[in-house]
Amino acid sequence: MKVNFKSGLIFSSLLSTMFMLTACQEKPAPQAEQKAVQSQSEVTPLIQAKIERVEIPKKQFCDEGGCIQYDLQTVKSNVAWIDDYFMTRIKKDVPNAFEQGHANAQTEHEAQQSALKGLSQNSIYVRFISQQNNLATFVIQTYSYAAGAAHGMYHNEYVTFDLNTKKRLALTDILKPNVEAKVAEQLYDANANWLIQKDITREKLQLSDNYYYGVNGIVFVYPLYELTSYADGMPELKLPYQVAKDLVKAEYLPSLPQVEPVVEKSVSP
Repeated sequence: MKVNFKSGLIFSSLLSTMFMLTACQEKPAPQAEQKAVQSQSEVTPLIQAKIERVEIPKKQFCDEGGCIQYDLQTVKSNVAWIDDYFMTRIKKDVPNAFEQGHANAQTEHEAQQSALKGLSQNSIYVRFISQQNNLATFVIQTYSYAAGAAHGMYHNEYVTFDLNTKKRLALTDILKPNVEAKVAEQLYDANANWLIQKDITREKLQLSDNYYYGVNGIVFVYPLYELTSYADGMPELKLPYQVAKDLVKAEYLPSLPQVEPVVEKSVSP
């Protein structure tokens, strides 16, 4: 009986050890599932965006300087951090539009005096432009008109995000190190006809940090009055992708077609 009792203990110990080993072997399964979930979350999203009007306490703000009428629109996309970025920008650019109860701060007489000074306008529109793989481009269109001015002022600010790093890409982020002077030189050469026509010398042309990815090249956008008159609007200068490929980091260039060299066949006399 003593022998059988010891054998039973040994057999029970073996079963316990086997059970523990089996349990340990089954633990990596949740880790594999976790990796699968992580890999799915890291897939570059395909941007889907629509226009949405921004709700503000009052569309008109008045103070001693007069009244400003606001029209604010942003994008509602399937990427939350992009939506948050633009809402933060709008609130920062026009904080008066989001002040609670500002319309009640004036007396009736003060409101009438403000109205007599004229009505100014301030508009901000956010639009989705395009997506190329992990690069998504938007534009912030602003317009402001000061009461009594000859005309309003507008500006288009282009915003390009790297969807993988969740970061806005400045011009310095996409360019190779120390190539700014070379980019400006190539940009001038690519747009020489227009620049010469406008009496803009090579030395006068500076790189704009406002850019977007066009169909055939990177487009540099300049503010009103910087290069030419108001009548010319915001000038756009294109740097062809075939030139930009030596100046822009490879990960920030769209796929370019492979052009085979043309081989001339000799003709026998």
